[in-house]
Amino acid sequence: MNGGEAIVEGLALANVTHVFGLLGSTTLELYDALYEHQSINYVGVRDERAGTHMADALGRISGQPGIVLAGQAGPGSANMVTGLAQAMLAYSPVVAITGLAATNHLGRDTFQEINQQALFSPITKRTMSVPSAERIPEFLKEAFRIAMAGRKGPVVIQIPRDLFASEITGEIKNPVDCPIESLGTASSEGIASVCSLIRKAKAPVIIAGGGIKYAGNYKEVIKLAELINSPIVTAAGHGDAIPFNHQLNAGQMGPRGNPVASQLVKEADVIIALGTRLGFNSTFFSYDNLNKKAKIIQIELEKSMIGRYFPVAVGINGDAATVAEQLYKEIKKQNIILDIKKWTNNYLDQRNNFLLKRDNIKFKNFPIQPNGLFKELRQVLPKNSAITLDAGTLCLQATDALEYYDPPSLFTPLDFGLVGFSFACGLGVKVAKPNKKVISLMGDGGFGMTISELSTAVEYKINTITIVMNNKSWGAEKAYQKDFYGKRYLGADISSPPFDKVAELYGAKGFKVKKVSEINQAVRE
Repeated sequence: MNGGEAIVEGLALANVTHVFGLLGSTTLELYDALYEHQSINYVGVRDERAGTHMADALGRISGQPGIVLAGQAGPGSANMVTGLAQAMLAYSPVVAITGLAATNHLGRDTFQEINQQALFSPITKRTMSVPSAERIPEFLKEAFRIAMAGRKGPVVIQIPRDLFASEITGEIKNPVDCPIESLGTASSEGIASVCSLIRKAKAPVIIAGGGIKYAGNYKEVIKLAELINSPIVTAAGHGDAIPFNHQLNAGQMGPRGNPVASQLVKEADVIIALGTRLGFNSTFFSYDNLNKKAKIIQIELEKSMIGRYFPVAVGINGDAATVAEQLYKEIKKQNIILDIKKWTNNYLDQRNNFLLKRDNIKFKNFPIQPNGLFKELRQVLPKNSAITLDAGTLCLQATDALEYYDPPSLFTPLDFGLVGFSFACGLGVKVAKPNKKVISLMGDGGFGMTISELSTAVEYKINTITIVMNNKSWGAEKAYQKDFYGKRYLGADISSPPFDKVAELYGAKGFKVKKVSEINQAVRE
């Protein structure tokens, strides 16, 4: 077979069901091979950035690499940069396959040739250039391995255009025939050290982060929390790590979280950080958001992140859920019982009061305010919904204003702070989980960036719901200009077409909602 056929055969053996891409002349043999393969569904996007977001989303929710093809070397490849940077900072497994100039043209400033290795290396776990057609299967397998090893992330395979057409011999092997186990368990000494700290705790808190959310092992955290009667808070952007309706779940902590969860970590004497870096959006790297006197127990898959931002009393390099299960068994074995009823009951009272106040808040029917929108969404969205968000003020408010029951179900731009992510991300989530209701929240500016993907959604029948919160501005930046720059607005105000009408022109359904009282019915319809 030729190089393009070898790639497709490898993807099929890896049980890849969907590939996102944009056709280009550099990779036509690969596309021709996809034409013959009935088990792999191709989703043609309108922009490589959006296709990479879709692959990112599929990777996050499925736990397996999302595949994106940049069919054209040079400009097509460069268009993936934003999406790959986003996936890198979200630790999302993505394998991107793109072309290079033909081998006998490399280094000659030929048509569409740029230094793609230099372009991608800083924003991927690995960027690899295939030197010969015979080695294409080897490089594909290596890309899958690296994307999934330890903390997950994006990998780029670059292939000169002539190698796609070159014939190769030999058996094509499954790229994932050597499954990678997690880093696994903690030592008995490490577990003993943690139990010793927990035994002395008067005000413990568990923080559940992305390491719990994406592993889907929240039950181990709940078992541990119930055993020691400790509240749980979730790291920023991971409000779905624990189902909302568990009473020990306080919700998202930190500057972008709710006041109850945020206060817990400011007052805790022992913090058990499970699968979280305690990074910027959770803490702003400041003891203003974390009790400086607290003993921190950090259990994290990425060794370099342990104690990076805050000194820890005990650091364990391992899978957070696995170690949580170890702790549960050891605490139960030692019959450790914490005298913290007052601490936990006080938290429960504050949580109930917060939720009661939130749900009974009064607001005007017109104009629509975010708290009115979010209240209506809490009432109308099914519990198995997946929510995707953009960056920006309006979307950030939704991270803790909405309720998440079925982890993972919240997908955000996280540390990259990317505007224009949510809609494309929602399409990727829906492709991976077609039975989920997928709701994407966007501002009008962000939706304007990726509106062309309405064509993709309609063509491939990817039925998501997008809610565009139209405040006619780049809202976060306008707020800064208002508060700190004397209302000297420049570039803050934007205009957009009526998106409901634009949707209908694309072949989608469009609704325009002017009052809070109209939201529920529009979303149901």
